[in-house]
Amino acid sequence: MAKSSTARDERFQRARDRESSLPVAPSSSKETVPADLDRLIHERVRLGIVSALAVNRSLTFNELKAMLKTTDGNLSVHARKLEEADYIVCTKSFDGRLPKTEYRLTAAGRKALERYLNHMEALIRATREG
Repeated sequence: MAKSSTARDERFQRARDRESSLPVAPSSSKETVPADLDRLIHERVRLGIVSALAVNRSLTFNELKAMLKTTDGNLSVHARKLEEADYIVCTKSFDGRLPKTEYRLTAAGRKALERYLNHMEALIRATREG
């Protein structure tokens, strides 16, 4: 068992070494893309939230839920994580007697999405060229 564990560790290390040698795509502000993906955005539902808000001024909870085809609880948990990172802002109000939760992307969230997209583009380019 120790033998297979050692082999697995060596494969893991080689994979990490290859990742660190991938080229980095510059962003429009002359910054370099960080070596690691933003794990906060990389998750499917959170990437969906940030992407949807990047192309819409704001979206309600129900609009996001329908767009992402997710449950109330799932959307709520992922949105809260993005709020805690200051990637999105949540405002709660009432539309008549009905509660209305609305989300907007912050400047930090837009910048994080841009860095994430630059990193993914660099990975794609490296894969195609390599």
